[in-house]
Amino acid sequence: MEHARAMSSLVNFTGCRGDRRKVSLDSLIFRRPAFCWRRGRRVPSRNEKVNAKRLGSPRRAGSTVLLVVQGMGAAEVVENVTVEGAPSRGFIVSDGFPEPFGATVRDGGVNFAIFSSGATSASLCLFSSEDLKANKVTEQIPLDPAVNKTGHIWHIFLQGEFHNLLYGYTFDGPFSPKDGHYFDSSLVLLDPYAKAVVSRGEYGVQGPGGNCWPQMAGMIPSSRDEFDWEGDLRLSYPQRDLIIYEMHVRGFTRHDSSGTKYPGTYLGVTEKLDHLKELGVNCIELMPCHEFNELEYFSYNSATGENKFNFWGYSTVNFFSPMIRYSSAGLGNCGLDAINEFKFLVREAHKRGIEVLLDVVFNHTAEGNERGPIFSFRGLDNSVYYMIAPKGEFYNYSGCGNTFNCNHPIVRQFIVDCLRYWVIEMHVDGFRFDLASIMTRASSLWDATNVHGNPIEGDNITTGTPLSNPPLIEMISDDPILSKVKLIAEAWDAGGLYQVGKFPHGGVWSEWNGQYRDVVRQFIKGTNGFSGAFAKCICGSPNLYQDGGRKPWNSVNFVCAHDGFTLADLVTYNRKNNLSNGENNNDGENHNNSWNCGQEGETAALPVLRLRKRQMRNFFLCLMVSQGVPMILMGDEYGHTKGGNNNTYCHDNYLNYFRWDQKEESSRDLFRFCRLMTQFRQECESLGLNDFPTAERLQWHGLLAGKPDWSETSRIVAFSLRDSVKGEIYVAFNASHLPVTVALPERPGQRWEPLVDTGKAAPYDFLADDLPDRDGASRQFAHFLDANLYPMLSYSSVILLLHPDSTAA
Repeated sequence: MEHARAMSSLVNFTGCRGDRRKVSLDSLIFRRPAFCWRRGRRVPSRNEKVNAKRLGSPRRAGSTVLLVVQGMGAAEVVENVTVEGAPSRGFIVSDGFPEPFGATVRDGGVNFAIFSSGATSASLCLFSSEDLKANKVTEQIPLDPAVNKTGHIWHIFLQGEFHNLLYGYTFDGPFSPKDGHYFDSSLVLLDPYAKAVVSRGEYGVQGPGGNCWPQMAGMIPSSRDEFDWEGDLRLSYPQRDLIIYEMHVRGFTRHDSSGTKYPGTYLGVTEKLDHLKELGVNCIELMPCHEFNELEYFSYNSATGENKFNFWGYSTVNFFSPMIRYSSAGLGNCGLDAINEFKFLVREAHKRGIEVLLDVVFNHTAEGNERGPIFSFRGLDNSVYYMIAPKGEFYNYSGCGNTFNCNHPIVRQFIVDCLRYWVIEMHVDGFRFDLASIMTRASSLWDATNVHGNPIEGDNITTGTPLSNPPLIEMISDDPILSKVKLIAEAWDAGGLYQVGKFPHGGVWSEWNGQYRDVVRQFIKGTNGFSGAFAKCICGSPNLYQDGGRKPWNSVNFVCAHDGFTLADLVTYNRKNNLSNGENNNDGENHNNSWNCGQEGETAALPVLRLRKRQMRNFFLCLMVSQGVPMILMGDEYGHTKGGNNNTYCHDNYLNYFRWDQKEESSRDLFRFCRLMTQFRQECESLGLNDFPTAERLQWHGLLAGKPDWSETSRIVAFSLRDSVKGEIYVAFNASHLPVTVALPERPGQRWEPLVDTGKAAPYDFLADDLPDRDGASRQFAHFLDANLYPMLSYSSVILLLHPDSTAA
């Protein structure tokens, strides 16, 4: 089930993606250098070079001639000459600086710097918003390799008025795919370091002429770009205290029942943060919010009569830019408003005590394989940014057409720069790394000098080989900023590399524990042979993490995630039902370890429906009493169903939308149970330990106290846990089809009292303090408790707390 992807769709670049219109040579208005010798305000000295650059078209009115004096690394305008016609902008142009990368405000202007090792020539292209829509370049400034290039870095510095201007680059060089080169000077490329990407402004709406990939450009920053953080600081919770909620920004509030002013946006999420607070969540993990193209798979889906979308977003266009069409402002202020909306979400989440993690996809990009579009990395330096085979083929460890060349020096520095930006500038609290095992593979163009700084005899490593000490992981782990935020690895990839429990952690990395998911599903549905493995999951998986020096909180525990069944579907379907994806049910994971409780589908007999409710509570209770960090899937708190579809990557509809009306209906049922369970976990000192529990704190039981059953056919796992707040907790799971009566541990002078019993209907499944007639509900089993026993229904779980025995003589 590891990261089910719609493989055939992801590598089949047809439809709109294949029809992307390139910017032809004729459609570009080239501005070639021109010289204008006129009397100016300053005469250059004999040691200075005079070079005039025309920054306007000789074929258009309003063009501007700049006479630039170059010398000692500086530039001054000698005279601006405006040709007759409408006024245009004049820029002071100088050589620029090779760092930092991207467009950077400094010294009263903007410095542009970008890496390309194979390009023979380059130009900076400026767009007005209007010209970008018309697919025209407003100004094109050729870069002189003699003065605008340092090593492999092209750079230029401009001073002037940048209001409503955007930027991109053209690069020329060899177009030779078999050698790994895709230079094409007819394409205006996106800067990988652009902080906002401007193209289409409205989610799901095509560009002019039905173009799914219209020209993109980057926002030019300004010294006036400010956001009031109101003193916001990262919350820096200990990871053991987290309760994570995996969320899709658009899906969270897009449904009409959300009642939000800006549904499907960052602001929409902000409006609903109080729901998360009520649920007891203190950390949200946002599915991809980097700029991606939701129209990447845009095509008619005959199975639904709708168009297919890239809804999940695991196909990045730009890693620095927030997804602009998740913003209510769209293209407002050339993308700055989208940045500020994301910052507003983070700030308001922090005010409510909720950390924000980003799901980042540094394993591949939306440029795909050789049939994919060229909009950034491939046109800049394909053989640097991607893993390339000797004949130019793309390695595909991601299952999505290409593999990001993560351990190449340029690429790993890019990734670290990007992560730092999101932490420092955007105030995020950490990251979940999609298919993180790719980041441990050797890059193409690998050599010892790249890694160690000097050659090592006989260092021959094949591209893609897993490295024991990957340079990128070391850089992140040792970084003084990144090492202090949450770092969570999805420790596998589509190439078969599986590193759960073995990811090179550097003492700071956690992992999505896929083994926890698989074992817990198997045990709770009643599969033989899993009682021992289930007990290890309860303890934080010491079998995976203890020997490596890690802690329980290095395990991020989950039963459900975005790719796979929801909690409701896990107990409703034995088989996936992905026909609505339009791929003949061939996509998605076939081995789900699910059980429909006796009947397939949502319509079922009343006893089956009751059993499903018990099983959902059993899974959630298990998640909350396990050592490690629990993660909840959006919608599981009310029982969201996707109709058995375990791979809803392409649906912008009700399948992926949080149903606020159903949450309301569940407020006294499953949602109440989940809310009280998260509260219980937070109240208990013993359910978020900093180390693995030992016999001094934890005691295992079976049907009889102190006598656990680890046999092949055992379906009973029980334990008691000392807690400095609650005193002592008793937890038992009965995964058998038969009811049982468990003997409770003897505690002289004290008495066990029930708190949770998933075998009971709401609200008696959780005996909260404010429950009417709580004492009466407890007394129902007084005769069992008097004998230190407790009856359990089939497929149920219980929690009891130890109290002083007021009935003792």
